[in-house]
Amino acid sequence: MALSQAQILALQQKLSPQQIQYIKLLQMNTQDFESRLSEELLDNPALEKSDTDLEFAEKNAEGTDDYDDWGSGENIDVDEILRASGGDDEFGSFRMGEDYTGEEREEMPLRSESSFQEYLLEQARASIFSEKELLLAIHLINSIEEDGYLRRELRSIVNDLAFNENVMTNEDELEKVLIRIQNFDPPGIAARDLQECLLLQLYKKDYGDNDAITLAEKIVSEMMDAFSKKHYDKITKKLKVSDEQLKEAIAEIVKLNPKPGESSSTPVKTQYIVPDFTVKEEEGQLLVSLNGRNAPELKLSRAYSETLKTYEKTESKGKELKDAVQYIKQKIDGAKWFIDSVKQRQNTLMNTMQAIVKRQRDFFIEGEETYLKPMILKDIAEVVGMDVSTISRVANSKYVETDHGIFPLKYFFSEGISNESGEEVSNREIKKILEGAIN
Repeated sequence: MALSQAQILALQQKLSPQQIQYIKLLQMNTQDFESRLSEELLDNPALEKSDTDLEFAEKNAEGTDDYDDWGSGENIDVDEILRASGGDDEFGSFRMGEDYTGEEREEMPLRSESSFQEYLLEQARASIFSEKELLLAIHLINSIEEDGYLRRELRSIVNDLAFNENVMTNEDELEKVLIRIQNFDPPGIAARDLQECLLLQLYKKDYGDNDAITLAEKIVSEMMDAFSKKHYDKITKKLKVSDEQLKEAIAEIVKLNPKPGESSSTPVKTQYIVPDFTVKEEEGQLLVSLNGRNAPELKLSRAYSETLKTYEKTESKGKELKDAVQYIKQKIDGAKWFIDSVKQRQNTLMNTMQAIVKRQRDFFIEGEETYLKPMILKDIAEVVGMDVSTISRVANSKYVETDHGIFPLKYFFSEGISNESGEEVSNREIKKILEGAIN
């Protein structure tokens, strides 16, 4: 117990705003990242997109610094700065340049429908959550299984957040966020067992004037075992209800969805898939590249930098000038953080994809599912020296274009089973063999 407390005390470090920003950017696919980039460019006039986009990998290898790569611009008036800091942003009309898309080619006309988890994440972002609560909500939602249940114990999630993401919380705080998620659509989502799932749905239907639903709630909450075993006589005797009343209550229960994650009524949005990576074979070599739309050439505004230098050299600073200096510093710091986060995201994406390709080389060469090797998130995390949660964010909702088609990164992860010779075989290979035997 003492050791556990010491470990937790040693992890009392909170995530910085830059770390949170990096985490959010990392889990975005190409399209979402582009939208976020556009928002940041409009929001922060100290951040600009270079007129000439360069390949990220080349620039990174040279070790150049974006902060010294100033563009052209004129000094900014103090009054304009103060108007901007007051919410009247007059600097949103700067040139954003052209998006770099790599070699010209038509996008593959493939469609992807958002999962119920993405639907839940949209609801979480639209809810009034604090920054920490939103982080907890995202982690909880990502822990929900395909059928809509949260089967992991809150204690385990608390430990994951502490040791993998340096986010300190407790079961009570996590429970409060979970209760709010359980009020999202579809009804019954994020339940920890069937009983809770049914009750969540009944609570949403209970308007106080429906006796059948009220009785259904009592049956599920107090006599779930008898109900599941169809011991209806026990229910009528214990709850002192008639057979007709019981029949009406059961009719309400059977209308409920025991697997809310698979609900066909869950709204989904359809979008065309834009591959985040490309893997091509050339003369026996596998070449990995990141979609150029993930590697914009960003820089700080020269106008903001020069204006800040001028103001800092001014000996007499009135209140207006001090406010202007503070505003400029905030915007420049925000731009630097964003540039760093984008670069860190690019490095993480490439390192992870290269590790996946190295592990699954045979598949990328042959294109046959049976060539997939057993691989879990931990395998890649160990190779790139990152947390499992980081690799999970990269693998989520991202796609790779290969010589054999477009695949979600999740496709390459599977558990393994040892055969008679002790060699590990992917679950997918076993499934393929079984399908062949059956057919």
